[in-house]
Amino acid sequence: MKSAYELAMERLQKNAPSASFTDEQKAKLGEIDSQFEAKIAGKKIFLSQEIEKAIVAGQVDEVEKLQRQLTTEIRRLQDDCESKKEKLRDSFKPGP
Repeated sequence: MKSAYELAMERLQKNAPSASFTDEQKAKLGEIDSQFEAKIAGKKIFLSQEIEKAIVAGQVDEVEKLQRQLTTEIRRLQDDCESKKEKLRDSFKPGP
């Protein structure tokens, strides 16, 4: 007898089969991840330095503003990354 989980997974596979990618496709997706990880790291480094300067200067409002900016920038870059990967995944699908 199958568990509820196994039955649900079978239904999910029937309705939306998981995509399998070639090594080349996986490499392209990984390249996008790497590019955006580098962009995020750059933003973190730059804004962390700016936050540190604001802390040393005692500019509490500026610290909060920069922290919000950092959060927003990271979220935007993550969304851009996912969007770019989704477009790439769509290009992998065979035409009609």
